Amino acid sequence: MKTLILMRHAKSSIGEKNQEDWDRPVNKRGRKNALAMAKLLKEKDAVPQVIVASAALRVRQTAELLIEELSFRGDIHYLASLYRGELDAYLTAVQSMPDGVDCLMVIGHNPMLEGLLQLLSGKVESLPTASIAYLKVPVEHWRDLTFDTQSELANFWKPKD
Repeated sequence: MKTLILMRHAKSSIGEKNQEDWDRPVNKRGRKNALAMAKLLKEKDAVPQVIVASAALRVRQTAELLIEELSFRGDIHYLASLYRGELDAYLTAVQSMPDGVDCLMVIGHNPMLEGLLQLLSGKVESLPTASIAYLKVPVEHWRDLTFDTQSELANFWKPKD
């Protein structure tokens, strides 16, 4: 049994004129929420061993806030393929994890995260910014995970909870 933590990036600022979506930073509320969610993960003893995240600025900043608050010492992989990528990009990133990783966090974007959550758990949940879905995945090897793998949505946390 593996644990997969899905997190949507923290709230970001609306881009300035001539600013690309890729370069939108996390705003003040987003910083506060990301730190609160990191504290919650620590309290729940749900600190991942590895983080896979989109390479977009708001996702990198979300990951950096988590890393600092959690005193995270594991590996982090920033993947451009998760920005505007399809569900397959998310699945491929998870499937590439080594067997020794029992708890993996993926930080990314909607609608892909909501779609992945629905396919894996059968639950339709809205993932507002900085929310976290905590899944128990019935595989021994990440490479065996498919969209048909029925996982359990063990917890679901939103910053306002």
